[in-house]
Amino acid sequence: MVKYIIIAVIILLAVIIVGFMFRKKHHAEIERLEQLKLQIQNKPILEELTKVKQLNMNGQTEEMFERWRSNWTEVMDVHIPKIDGLLFDAEDAIDRFNFGKASASENEAEEKITEVDQQMNEILIELEELIGSDEKNRNEMDLLRDQYRQARKTLLAHQYSYGAAAEPLEKKLETFTPLFEEYDELTAQGNYLKAREIVISLSGEGKHIFRLIEVIPPLLADIQSKIPSYINELRSGIREMESQSYYLEHLEISVQLDAMEKDLEIAKEQVINLTIDEPKAAVEEMKEKVELFYELLEKEVESKHYVDQHKNSTADMLEKVTAETREMSDECAVVQRSYKIPEQEAKIPKNCLESLEELQKRFDMLHSRTQEDRSAYSSLHQELSEIRAELETINATQEGFFESLKSLRTDEHEARARLEILKRKLQETDRMLHKANIPGIPEEMDVRLEEAEENLFVAMQGLQEVPLNMKLVDNYLLKAERSIEEVEEKSVEMVENVHLIERIIQYGNRYRKTNPQMNQKLIEAEESFRQLRYSKALEEAATAVESFEPGSMKRIEVFVKEDAWRV
Repeated sequence: MVKYIIIAVIILLAVIIVGFMFRKKHHAEIERLEQLKLQIQNKPILEELTKVKQLNMNGQTEEMFERWRSNWTEVMDVHIPKIDGLLFDAEDAIDRFNFGKASASENEAEEKITEVDQQMNEILIELEELIGSDEKNRNEMDLLRDQYRQARKTLLAHQYSYGAAAEPLEKKLETFTPLFEEYDELTAQGNYLKAREIVISLSGEGKHIFRLIEVIPPLLADIQSKIPSYINELRSGIREMESQSYYLEHLEISVQLDAMEKDLEIAKEQVINLTIDEPKAAVEEMKEKVELFYELLEKEVESKHYVDQHKNSTADMLEKVTAETREMSDECAVVQRSYKIPEQEAKIPKNCLESLEELQKRFDMLHSRTQEDRSAYSSLHQELSEIRAELETINATQEGFFESLKSLRTDEHEARARLEILKRKLQETDRMLHKANIPGIPEEMDVRLEEAEENLFVAMQGLQEVPLNMKLVDNYLLKAERSIEEVEEKSVEMVENVHLIERIIQYGNRYRKTNPQMNQKLIEAEESFRQLRYSKALEEAATAVESFEPGSMKRIEVFVKEDAWRV
């Protein structure tokens, strides 16, 4: 029985705790809704309506003011009390733990608050637009009036700069006066929003007209004065250049200048009709063309100067290089009797002469064109530049080949000198081996010596051939040099090893009687030494001594190098 009572008490306590938790949650929700309601009540509607009263309370403004005030009164007198009632009902339901009814009242109150908040926000936006319209209108209209007065003043003071465009511009400006008057009338009637439409329309039109006032004078100056002046100057320059034997028909400048003059008339008519974008773009394009025409004419002048300056020197250079190339061809024929020249290189004189003949034809044609006065100097400049560039290439080729021919004799003398040096080096190596007081020369070394002698003999034979192939001789000499240097190096190494073996055996003799093992190893080393197997003998002797007395080999090597023996 007690058990059931305890369970019932626990359940009751749990229900009470949950109930208080729900009450706390709903009270928090009501507090949140109260804050939203207060935010609506605190919206500055009345302050903004007070600002509206400072405006002309007529017409549109008065109608809007009454509507806003009525809506605000309805909110304060009807909707806010209803929201308060819903929140009171929710609190009452919470106190009676009727949370379902409390939630329904809270939801209805929030929907009403949202609806009223949206309505108030719309009123504030409209108020801001109306009040802002008045301020914007005044500021923008003041600026427009100033710009209008300045535009009329500019047009009257500089009427000549506008030419025939002055009259349509004046008519455009006259349309502003009735719009200014209409704006003043609407503002006086309190129709600020309609007045705003006038301001926007005037701003757009003013932007266009004021730009015309600014752009037309310099544009007309370009059309009526500057560009025609450039055209006349170009025509005069063309006539003067043609009188000096310049050929300019290929540039077609005169034709384009004729077309430009027609385009100027069209552009002028467009400006008079107050259309400026197309003529402005056309004028810019004409200026670019004029600049290009000046550059083309200047290029012709520079090209004539180049041709006049380099034509004769090119003829002299062509004659000189041709003569030198023929001389080179004759020299090549002589040299080929003594030296063998690769087929591709032997063709160089012939190829150069053929290229020079072609260049001579091109130069003769160029010379004829300069006499006829029917060719553009820019074209002649390019052709002459190419002829000179190719001529310099041919000249460099033939000079290089000529130098290679002269170097063949030098190369031959150097090769014979190298051969003599190699002979002496091989003889000295052979002499050193026979004077070295060694048991004998191993078969391997004899083979190396024979190979070196054979390579030397091949090089000698190569130098006896006619015609002489210097590239082949050079290869023979390189092979002989490598083999002789290798023989020399191996010979020196072998003699040094023999002396080292002798020193090691002498050093080890003192321990032979006391160390049978060393004695046996030294006997083996001596046997290898007698068989002329010096590398093996050195290894065996060194191993024997080093195993008995570590570090002894270093001391022996030092003694050998110093050519002194100390116990």
